[in-house]
Amino acid sequence: METVLIIEDDATMLRGLKDNFEFKGYRVLTAADGEEGLNAALGEKPDLIVLDIMLPKINGYEVCRLIREEDLDMPIIMLTAKGEESDIVLGLNLGADDYVTKPFSIKELLARTTAFLRRSQQTDENSYEFGDYRLDIPARKLTQKGDEIKLSPKEFRLMELFLKKPNRALTRDEILNAVWGYDCYVGPRSIDRFVTTLRNKIEPDPHNPTFIHTIREIGYKFEPPEQIA
Repeated sequence: METVLIIEDDATMLRGLKDNFEFKGYRVLTAADGEEGLNAALGEKPDLIVLDIMLPKINGYEVCRLIREEDLDMPIIMLTAKGEESDIVLGLNLGADDYVTKPFSIKELLARTTAFLRRSQQTDENSYEFGDYRLDIPARKLTQKGDEIKLSPKEFRLMELFLKKPNRALTRDEILNAVWGYDCYVGPRSIDRFVTTLRNKIEPDPHNPTFIHTIREIGYKFEPPEQIA
């Protein structure tokens, strides 16, 4: 039974979330403030955390940052009542994997939770499969039904990043640091061009992407076909 930790200070919402997650078969832990939630996260190491931003004692941003400082990599879905893109980007940059803006659909939240917890079966730790494709890390090769698809070194690193972090909202800064490195300046348009080029190589219809989805004002999310709701 997978464990979900819900950190939310609104008692009514906390109870509703707990009931819905338990109904779906999850073991649910709850916390009503940031300090209690951080202690539960570090002590219990749940499989996934649903984290409100506006919390007593320690806010959600700080809870997220402290969890990541402990090298815990469980998915974190942030709940926010704020619509400002800067608040969302801050949470993602601190290590959150996704966000849901209040008011939200519980079905949507549960679907995202399922997607994070259901990982694609990999043939081994050095390769990743999605649809008809297979990315071989040691060979630095992408194939479709055995036929190689030529990728530039940066396209390969971008593809590897997407596959290592499926269903995660990746900011352009995170993509930049992972693919180009901290010391290299590349503008957002350059990142967008590389994504467009990669889409042209792997998407059945690049104008209606199946795998690489744009998140407005933030970045991109890779959704393996077996995880698309």
